[in-house]
Amino acid sequence: MEYNTDRLKLVIPEYGRNIHKMIDYAINIKNREKRNLCALKIIKLMKEFMNFKLKKSFPFFQYKLWNQLLIMSKYKLDVDTPFTIRNTKKFRFFEKKIVYPEYLTSFRYYGKIVRNMINVAINCKNEQKKEEWFYAIANTMKKNYLRWNKNIVENDIIFNDLKKLSKGKICLKKHDFSTLLQGPYFLKKKKIK
Repeated sequence: MEYNTDRLKLVIPEYGRNIHKMIDYAINIKNREKRNLCALKIIKLMKEFMNFKLKKSFPFFQYKLWNQLLIMSKYKLDVDTPFTIRNTKKFRFFEKKIVYPEYLTSFRYYGKIVRNMINVAINCKNEQKKEEWFYAIANTMKKNYLRWNKNIVENDIIFNDLKKLSKGKICLKKHDFSTLLQGPYFLKKKKIK
């Protein structure tokens, strides 16, 4: 059995694996006339994948189809096209991985706003306000955790996560649990008036 993870990656996945296989077959045809005929048949099939409204509204859709055919063949397909082709040496395939922001890799259920709140609270100069902000941040973290996981969370977990997120700059007292709100407070549904 063939799995998609074992197969080659598709250049333009909208057309499907069969069109890509046809293009690979056309590349290997030695006779130029047969190769041109095969390319025309592939273009006809590619037209069927296009939206009907797009066909009528897009004036150069033939140009687009031929370009996509050449892109899917990685410019290895040597055929006679009905128009001039741009310089293929400038074309580069996008194989870079998308770099996700750091806050999405760990503790993503707390969100970016909590990270911004931590940075503001750490830079605060008033010590009394700073301590109040730390517990307000811990309550916000507990609320976000409960929204994401729907489980009851211990305050120790929130305090440890806050310490990790602040890189050790915020260490709340673990014995003072009275300042954090309880889980049922966050989980109860509000009545609509």
